[in-house]
Amino acid sequence: MTQMEAVSGEDLARRALAAVRIFNGAAGLLAPSFLARRLGVEEAAGPMAYPFRMFGIRTILIGSDLLARDPAVRRHALRAALVVHASDTISAVVAGRSGALPRRAARTATVISAINLALSVAANWSEVDRL
Repeated sequence: MTQMEAVSGEDLARRALAAVRIFNGAAGLLAPSFLARRLGVEEAAGPMAYPFRMFGIRTILIGSDLLARDPAVRRHALRAALVVHASDTISAVVAGRSGALPRRAARTATVISAINLALSVAANWSEVDRL
């Protein structure tokens, strides 16, 4: 793409989603206690290191696929992102309502997941138009 070509809203959403995913994934993989503090569950940082690291690598891989040169790989990552972020958003809401996460942590997780879901929907918009 040359500098003169316009970048679509879908492309901007895809790139923003990739950036968020790679940042949060790296934090989960390399600094799980950072994510635990962000969620307000510092006391669980030790036991949470393993799932945060699993979350981290999954998130980095999907983020990387969103930036792939191959359009088929990007499309697959965009479709997967819709399911992943919808599931993450619902899980955060359920965790808050059931008490599995403190209210503040659940609210933070829900907001982050919902923003990622919105970016996923926006990035997939041109695919929806083709149906």
